[in-house]
Amino acid sequence: MALSFKPDNLMIEQLKTIQAKLGSLYDVLIALGEAEREFIAKQAFISNIGSSTRIENAVLTDQEIDWVDTVLSEDARPTAFKKYRDVIFNKLSKDKERSIEEVVGCREMLEFVYSEYSNLKPLREVDLRGMHSFLLRHYPKAEHYCGRYKPNTNRVVMLNHETGESDIVLDPASPGPITDAAMKDLFDWYNLERQENPWPLLFASELTFRFLAIHPFQDGNGRISRALFLLSLLQSEDKYISEVAKFVAIDRHIEADRAAYYLALRQCSDGKFKQDPCDYNLEPIVNFFLRAFERSLDDVNIYLEKYHKLQSLTEIESKVLETFRSRPETKLRVSDISEATDLLKRSIQNAIKTLVENGFLQKSGRGPQVVYQLVF
Repeated sequence: MALSFKPDNLMIEQLKTIQAKLGSLYDVLIALGEAEREFIAKQAFISNIGSSTRIENAVLTDQEIDWVDTVLSEDARPTAFKKYRDVIFNKLSKDKERSIEEVVGCREMLEFVYSEYSNLKPLREVDLRGMHSFLLRHYPKAEHYCGRYKPNTNRVVMLNHETGESDIVLDPASPGPITDAAMKDLFDWYNLERQENPWPLLFASELTFRFLAIHPFQDGNGRISRALFLLSLLQSEDKYISEVAKFVAIDRHIEADRAAYYLALRQCSDGKFKQDPCDYNLEPIVNFFLRAFERSLDDVNIYLEKYHKLQSLTEIESKVLETFRSRPETKLRVSDISEATDLLKRSIQNAIKTLVENGFLQKSGRGPQVVYQLVF
């Protein structure tokens, strides 16, 4: 069956449940208008960027990433970030510059995956190196290893945010011949077996773990592994999975359960790389990915509901919301919005009330200290 493990009956039943949900969601998506589909895809795209980078300890919120994406989308050329770099850095806090570089790189890598997945058959080493180059090309310190396999030993670690200590999750493949051989085996396996596997979600899960266990690059392996999971689904011969994958943000659910994610990675390998993938216990990470993917399917209805709420906003409500979007990291008072627009305070207050009720803004503080902030 092209997998290094045999799924048990419980796993098969869960896959059947997911497949039924996929079929229903597929019918919903193909019945939507183009604007609705584009909105849902954009929400998933932003969420995947945000979660995948925050898993690796970046700090940008989805609201800030949405703003950065909007700025860069105005100029789709590869030089867009270079052109708007100062605008973006001046808008967001100075301590977020490294996170911005990570977000922009992840955005460009995922754009490549979403737009080129059908052309990446077979998947080649040059394609993977290209993904790594997209990911790190805005990080000057990565210039000497960007797009190249690791020259030094690296480890998968989990940072304990409470203690500041790092726990070793996995000692991956050694750099050099062992990594080169393991990656060749991985490419051969993926390209030979991709179309033959009856369970694309299991296949994508094994691909992701085996890549992480090798950890071929010096930096960026986690973000690339999650992009490979998405790529594998987009390339699936199952039309339900390949279509729905464009509209889900599985990384959001990995981020939400990060400790369980790292625990599953460790349980699969006992913390050590194994040359024979059959020596891994892949069930923990497969079960984790199945749960995360199933939860991500429910997000589509949330995104669709948000789209319809946006369409129902009045011109004044839309103008107030846009004021918040132009200042994605700022908490605003009514007086701030009044100064930024030509709107009356009473109109602003009424608009804010609607925006809070509809889940676009959140309120904090009391009395004169009341402020509002975007909700993604």
